[in-house]
Amino acid sequence: MEKLREREHDFSAKLRQKSVVERLRQYITWQRAVRRSDDRAELPPFGPVSINLDLTSACNFRCPHCVDSGIINTGETLSLDAIKQSIDTLQKKGLLSVILIGGGEPTVHRDFEEIVRFIRNRGLQVGIATNGSRLERVEAVADLLQEGDWLRLSLDAAREDTFHKSHRPAGGITLRGILRNAQRVKKANPKISLGYSYVIVWEGIHMGGHELASNVGEVPEAVEKAREYSFDYISFKPCLLRLEGSGKESLFDPPDPAREARVISGIRESLLEAQARSGPDMKILKSVNLQAMMDGKLHELKNQPVTCHSQFFRTVLAPSGVFHCPAFRGVPQGRIASDDGYLDEEMFGRTQASLDASIRSFDARRECSVVVCFYHHVNWWIERFIESPRDVSEIEVVQDNNFFL
Repeated sequence: MEKLREREHDFSAKLRQKSVVERLRQYITWQRAVRRSDDRAELPPFGPVSINLDLTSACNFRCPHCVDSGIINTGETLSLDAIKQSIDTLQKKGLLSVILIGGGEPTVHRDFEEIVRFIRNRGLQVGIATNGSRLERVEAVADLLQEGDWLRLSLDAAREDTFHKSHRPAGGITLRGILRNAQRVKKANPKISLGYSYVIVWEGIHMGGHELASNVGEVPEAVEKAREYSFDYISFKPCLLRLEGSGKESLFDPPDPAREARVISGIRESLLEAQARSGPDMKILKSVNLQAMMDGKLHELKNQPVTCHSQFFRTVLAPSGVFHCPAFRGVPQGRIASDDGYLDEEMFGRTQASLDASIRSFDARRECSVVVCFYHHVNWWIERFIESPRDVSEIEVVQDNNFFL
């Protein structure tokens, strides 16, 4: 049996894991029936493998580059009971991982520790993406996290002044203080995979009439900081923006080849220096869209198949509703249910009916033509398999390891 390669976004391999592959096979079989206009074809009876769980819209940072700035601090939050009921419903339908991320800051939810305990007690993998301001709350449940669970800090800087310009934290929070607290959490439980998340911002990006603070030159220093404070990896990704009017995430839209070439050259130089400083134990990860930038294939990721297949395997549960894609969080075209969409079996059934309609009617080639999609490769992999003569029994199985999508 093939082992899952250690790649952060190798989603096609993740869907071929032993515990997931049957729903992949049934999904492909269903899609083939739909394309034959088989009226008896019913969406396979599975929920998502993985969900992004947005606990609250509240955030104690004011990051000018935040892609969710339009939906934070609205006063909306998910209650503890609703979260527990939704997770119970979804686990019965095959849920395997939960990522606490997006919208607001998860650690400001009043029941954060209880939610993590509940997820782990259900045997689900858990990932926590946080701004690091309240790591004492993570430390309180650190002993519950297991091999494969992760904690990722959105830091985006290596220097204090850039950190403050990039995040505008309240209450005397410092980058150094966050790093020390992260090291303490790692020491409390070395099994946690600790990540330093770094959104690369280059000169000339404007939000709200203000130019964002460039951090390209700090990339090598960030790698050194990650090593110094016991991080397992540092993850680099390019700055995305929500387009006015549509609310969709995009990158370099409209295209500007000359500017893109200058930006990419500067980023490449910084990444090469960062690699030289990384040492043998520090992993440097590049997001799918950043790697595409480096390879000169960025705009290929905006070319989607008509059907977004990934929406069957992962969704977003947020205070503002259930969305079929993280890039469409808060966007009307991506909303398939209200925030109670997974509350019980009946609501789950209605949400799945809405998802069925979305899979059949949502035109990703048109709606996602400006979106640099993380799921581009797996969508095309599934699309080509559907259109191929291959039998689903031929899909090679991968050992269970990582269920985060």
